[in-house]
Amino acid sequence: MIHPTSIIAKSAEIDESSYIGPYCIVGDNVQIGKDNKLISNVSIVGNTFIKDQNTFFPFSSIGSAPQDLKYNNEKSYLEIGSNNKFRENVTINPGTEGGGLKTTIKDNCLFMVGSHVAHDCKINSNVILANNATLAGHVHIENNAILGGNSAVHQFVRIGKYAMIGGMSGVEKDIIPYGLYTGIRENLKGINLIGLKRKGLDNSSINLINKTVRKIFNNKEAIINNISNLEKKDRELIEIQEIIKFITDRPKRGLCSLENE
Repeated sequence: MIHPTSIIAKSAEIDESSYIGPYCIVGDNVQIGKDNKLISNVSIVGNTFIKDQNTFFPFSSIGSAPQDLKYNNEKSYLEIGSNNKFRENVTINPGTEGGGLKTTIKDNCLFMVGSHVAHDCKINSNVILANNATLAGHVHIENNAILGGNSAVHQFVRIGKYAMIGGMSGVEKDIIPYGLYTGIRENLKGINLIGLKRKGLDNSSINLINKTVRKIFNNKEAIINNISNLEKKDRELIEIQEIIKFITDRPKRGLCSLENE
């Protein structure tokens, strides 16, 4: 169903099962899959491809030009997966030539009121951005990470899976998987205990991850050496293997280390 007050470009492709509510704008080249819902006053423009069962709340702006002075109207893209929720006043920008021309959002994410995803970001599944959380360009967020309200992430930062960023935080270095971070230009506070419990890990596994992470960050000038010196038993858990891989993937922004006790 398409409400008669909405403006739909002739070249837009919208599955007949999707609902386009009052006063929406859907631009040229937009593709909208099955069972999506644009509640009202939603703008979706650009080369934007949306899969199935997403909900867009009033005044969300999806696919408008990147906020990057280097952007020169090159053909770039925004791809959105399935079952995501975009609350009021959310803004999502497509890619730029400097970042691979594509912004991607996978499945089952929640973007709360006023959150922003800039150009060339890659957002994996089950990610939550709370109210007014903002991402600069080229940010990569892995599965099940949570960003608290009014937090801000610097460009090119990576946030690992199941990481938790507290509200009002400013992040300018990479956050390891399962890491817990609060503050502005601070260090890691530890591991995300709640996230690990939600994942289903028992206390002994969580304790091993905690001890191993502290071994890795025992001397922030020798992190790679610390990893090399880990015992076999320290590396058995897949979560620790993921942390090690994340650290050794040569981050562009540097690595947020653990605060001294």
